[in-house]
Amino acid sequence: MDLPLVLTIAVIIGVFSAVPSLWSMIRQRRLPLSGGVLVIWGIGGVVALLITRSWSAGWEHSITSRYLAGMLFGLPASIASLLLVAVLLELCDRVVGPGARMRLMLEAATVASGIFVPLWVIVLKPDKSGHHPVQGSCVPVMVASALAAVVLGLAAVIFFRSHVARRQIVRRCVAAALMTGGMTLVAGSACYHEIQLLLVGAVMVPAGAFIWKRRGPIPAQGEVLRQDSQSPSSGLATALAPVLAISAVAITGYASGGGIDVVTAIVGISNGFFLVGRQYLAFVDLRLAHKQLAESESHYRELAHTDPLTALANRRGLLRALYQDATSGAACVLLTLDLDGFKNVNDVRGHDAGDAVLIEVGQRLRLNLRPGDLAARLGGDEFAVLMWGRPADAKRVAERLLAVLKQPYYQGGSAIYLSASLGLAGCASADSIHSLLRNADLAQRAAKLNGKNRVELYDESFDRTLRRRSTIEHELRHAIDKKQLTLAFQPVVALPQVRPVGAEALLRWNHPDLGSVSPGEFIPIAEETGQIEALGAWVLHQACRQLSRWVTDGHDVWVSVNVSPRELHSADYLARVRDVLRAHNVPPSRLVLEVTEHAVAVDVVEFRRVLAALRALGVRIALDDFGAGYSSLGQLRQIPVDILKIDQELVGDVALVDVAARIGKRLGLQVIAEGISDQAHHRLVAETGCQFGQGFLFGRGVPAEHLEAMLVSMPPLRHDTAVSPSGSS
Repeated sequence: MDLPLVLTIAVIIGVFSAVPSLWSMIRQRRLPLSGGVLVIWGIGGVVALLITRSWSAGWEHSITSRYLAGMLFGLPASIASLLLVAVLLELCDRVVGPGARMRLMLEAATVASGIFVPLWVIVLKPDKSGHHPVQGSCVPVMVASALAAVVLGLAAVIFFRSHVARRQIVRRCVAAALMTGGMTLVAGSACYHEIQLLLVGAVMVPAGAFIWKRRGPIPAQGEVLRQDSQSPSSGLATALAPVLAISAVAITGYASGGGIDVVTAIVGISNGFFLVGRQYLAFVDLRLAHKQLAESESHYRELAHTDPLTALANRRGLLRALYQDATSGAACVLLTLDLDGFKNVNDVRGHDAGDAVLIEVGQRLRLNLRPGDLAARLGGDEFAVLMWGRPADAKRVAERLLAVLKQPYYQGGSAIYLSASLGLAGCASADSIHSLLRNADLAQRAAKLNGKNRVELYDESFDRTLRRRSTIEHELRHAIDKKQLTLAFQPVVALPQVRPVGAEALLRWNHPDLGSVSPGEFIPIAEETGQIEALGAWVLHQACRQLSRWVTDGHDVWVSVNVSPRELHSADYLARVRDVLRAHNVPPSRLVLEVTEHAVAVDVVEFRRVLAALRALGVRIALDDFGAGYSSLGQLRQIPVDILKIDQELVGDVALVDVAARIGKRLGLQVIAEGISDQAHHRLVAETGCQFGQGFLFGRGVPAEHLEAMLVSMPPLRHDTAVSPSGSS
């Protein structure tokens, strides 16, 4: 068969197979590199076709014609190979990232050297065609073959490193290998005038173009190629196989007496450099990975010791600092603090508002500590501070923190008022870290028991207090069932007649072993442990039962019951009050529910809604401990109350009592002065115009029958001074 005729057939097949591929690439806007491969090869083939068809027979014996034919086919094949390298590198950038590009190229060069040496010795070596004086015509073919070896090496590396499921990547590699190999064989046929090379190449190029056309989506970066650590066998194969191939060629050459030619030696030495470069880059990558791993380990270790909400240290971080530094013998103090009434914030405002408050607490701690001190969040609303120095210095810092934490927290346009109870324990007071934490916690609990919003320094007596507290907490759970609880009623008298018109129900607990337990001792424990709701429900039932008897007997009297914030937060509290009033047939206006100024100040908006709903039932609301310092006058106008109970701490100051009485009258509220213990207080309160008084002067908390005797013995009030249950006088 005439060579130009074969070339015509090959080029026609290649062009017709490339046209659909080019059209598909144009439609998918992927023409620049991928299409360039086929365009260059197609142009070269057409030009070669036109020139070789114009040659006369016997052109293969002409040095000029064969050199030109080799150039016409070798140059397009070389350019097409370069474009294929660019396409494959672009693909590698998308799947392994730019950092691995150089190492991939060195690995591809290693494999390419292993492919080129056997190709050189077996096919391209000049003495293969020594019987023709046309060795110079093979130079373009040699260049195209070297570039083809690079494409094949890169394709082989990508092929062996691709995951099995990544078919698109494997298809690209196979297509690139077929097209590059086919172009090189066609070019080689022009150099060596071997029709077999031409026929094989004429089949490979269209086949590669057809496979290249069937392209799909490229996987996302980092999902295709495996690293050496993921596939050590593939990395070893691409490094070892080229060395074995070059070694086999060298051994064969020596065995046949021909030795090693210059090209084989140069390529073999280059292969060694490629391997060294690849290993050096692998070492750099390993060092970088080790650095990144160390940074990640440090980062995650820091996260493990940091509270994610407040960015303060967490319990683990505090323990690390204690074990590392506090055991060194340096003077240090551990402070623990707990926010008073924080649970009310979560119950009323929700946990988002509670989290915002905790974040602000963390910021305030961070801004008000000395350099070197460590603040930590232990969990919930509990915080700790590790301070360096003597307990006296630490107490000054604690007092400053107490004032800072007492400032209002603004959330959702309204203020939230909280206080804190702080406990201090010197490191020298404990023989272990566990004991130090326990001592600081005991001091903080003592601060709560002693009235909250204060700082307490650890004392050994706190151990006894803790044991008693644990006993009270346990025994209180069974106090109702064992009938250890009773109610006492302290009279509220109308002034100036001193006639009992009401009574405050006071809870009393008589334990067979503990004796009479003060409400100031067990009520805070009940609030902290959640038992206050059960106690409150029991008090409400008992008070309304006794009130019902007095009303039935014709006594014009009302009873007040203290309500805890936790009860008001309960969703069923309104229904509970309604059911109790109905069950005991008590007129709602005869029941007064007392809420403390502190509880209302925590969240005025929410408490206003709850108190308004209770007033809608007809129940009256009393604001207890008025003047304790939590409410502003503006807030007082927003709170739906009927009665002001002036805090007993103000009773000795005539000016303050007078101001509180005037405020109550201006707002249309009844005013009760608490803590009247002697005649001097009585005269002072009467002069200010307070309508009611309460205190030891008029009677302590007594059983119901004693108060009933007082009601019977007292003459009825005159009509012009009588106090109606609704509150008007």
